[in-house]
Amino acid sequence: MCAKLLKEIEEEVTEFLSGLIRINTTNPPGNEIAAAKYTAKALEKDGFKCELFESSPGRGSVVTRLRGTGEKPSLLLLSHLDVVAANPKEWSVDPFGGVVKDGFVWGRGALDMKGMTAVEVTTMRLLKRNNVKLKGDVILAATADEEKGGEAGAGWLVKNHAKKIVADYVLNEGGGLAIPIGGRNVYTVQTAEKGILWLRIRAKGRPGHGSVPGAADNAIMRMNKVIEKLGNHRSKITLVPTVSQFLNTVAKEDKLLQQGLTLLLQHPERADQLLDVMAQQDKYMAEEIRARLRMTITPTMICGGVKENIIPSECEAVLDCRVLPGQTPEQALREIKELLMDIGLDKLEFEIIQASEPSESSMKTPLYDLILRVLKEFEPDCSAAPILLTGGTDSRFFRNVGSVCYGFHPVRSDTSYSEMQETIHGIDESISIGSLVFGTSVLYSVVERFMA
Repeated sequence: MCAKLLKEIEEEVTEFLSGLIRINTTNPPGNEIAAAKYTAKALEKDGFKCELFESSPGRGSVVTRLRGTGEKPSLLLLSHLDVVAANPKEWSVDPFGGVVKDGFVWGRGALDMKGMTAVEVTTMRLLKRNNVKLKGDVILAATADEEKGGEAGAGWLVKNHAKKIVADYVLNEGGGLAIPIGGRNVYTVQTAEKGILWLRIRAKGRPGHGSVPGAADNAIMRMNKVIEKLGNHRSKITLVPTVSQFLNTVAKEDKLLQQGLTLLLQHPERADQLLDVMAQQDKYMAEEIRARLRMTITPTMICGGVKENIIPSECEAVLDCRVLPGQTPEQALREIKELLMDIGLDKLEFEIIQASEPSESSMKTPLYDLILRVLKEFEPDCSAAPILLTGGTDSRFFRNVGSVCYGFHPVRSDTSYSEMQETIHGIDESISIGSLVFGTSVLYSVVERFMA
């Protein structure tokens, strides 16, 4: 089969993304309803009937569908409309200007994940324009609140409007980005993601005058021990199947990494030593792999004290803990408490802010196989590998109700893998127009062939 790039949609997908970036949906507060209405308006030009849902005023999502005959399973194209904050002083362009220059669309959300919204919307419009005879329903949902956990977006929709949005298969964020290795691209397909335990720990003490430190019990000093203990802790290494297959693929493609990764697969207990060596060549890749091998505990916020000369009786810290498939947030909390036994659990309080189980989908499906075949048709020299996402996505809501979910936003590597990844939630986020055309072309081909 001859795969071709859909160059005719270049201007359309670029303009849609540029306009979507200009709608500031920083979460909090989100205000995604403006972006949902913008998306609906674009779809309605092609005759789509869109529904807008608000979990609370301003927290808007948009859903639409192309109906099939029911002969095949249903498919949901999922994305989210909210973005993380961006400081304009740190950027070379206005992060909410939707600037198009040098062959790129610049702005917060270009990669995470308004760029995927643009690709999915364009795919839906092409299916309708081309009058593709679908054998299963294709649904599109662009939702609120993913960057704060998704409970006011995809999670709320699954709970309150399941018939509108739940499908047998889901394509979402979390994979598809090409990793240049050994002169070829390895495209990722996210098949699993870590679970979350966001935890607040309060350290208790006894107040006193700052000039007599020994007469009081300083909660900040106690919290310092907590942070040092947890921040430096490395949990037991566990090599889950998705990660094993990913490392095997990378080892085959990169002769420089082959020996180190092969040793890692044979002797996981030596992983940290081997990854320390790899980090000298590619620190980002090494640390991504390290985070996929174990539960991680990361201190992210700390607050304590009320006045310059008062020894504080309370100090609190927030930790971002991520657990592997096969583990649970409850197990993570037990491990954390065991680590802190010698500091004194009677002086510590634990509050779970948010917890979610890790999730995973089988690679042994017709959709997964088709994704690999289509990638090869567009780029014969490439390869693909499943990937465990160290973060979380809205896919977990759908995996929890039985959907098979893959993270697949096809993006070619216009810069190094680490440089591109560092702009996600970082500075000068952008996506090339070429990647928008490539991503739409690949996704359209996958959806058309899977559903027709």
